[in-house]
Amino acid sequence: MKLLLKIALSTLAVFGLAYLLNGIVVDSWQSALLVAIILGFLNTFIRPILIFLTIPITIITLGLFLLVINAGLVLLCDALISGFSVHSFWWALGFSILLSIVQSILYNMFGVKGKKKQARSE
Repeated sequence: MKLLLKIALSTLAVFGLAYLLNGIVVDSWQSALLVAIILGFLNTFIRPILIFLTIPITIITLGLFLLVINAGLVLLCDALISGFSVHSFWWALGFSILLSIVQSILYNMFGVKGKKKQARSE
């Protein structure tokens, strides 16, 4: 149930940001849903690998390279989804930053958080 709510909120965030940002185009709510699902998949499985492979440059840039990784994943979504278009790297960078902020706000508003760590009982 929590996963469905996260996908719905992410879809809403993608659709809303595409409406506000001129450099991001989403043709329909189905495309926004697909973007939310694929970005979630990429962030879960591909992003950790990319972070591991780019540890040296991430350290040198004091973590700012993580923003480049996020923008790259948005551009990968652009290449994979025909109803989603990003006009440039800078739009992808701005979109990824704003999407993270909006998702964080929505998840907190609706009580959708990550996995809770359970206290050990002895």
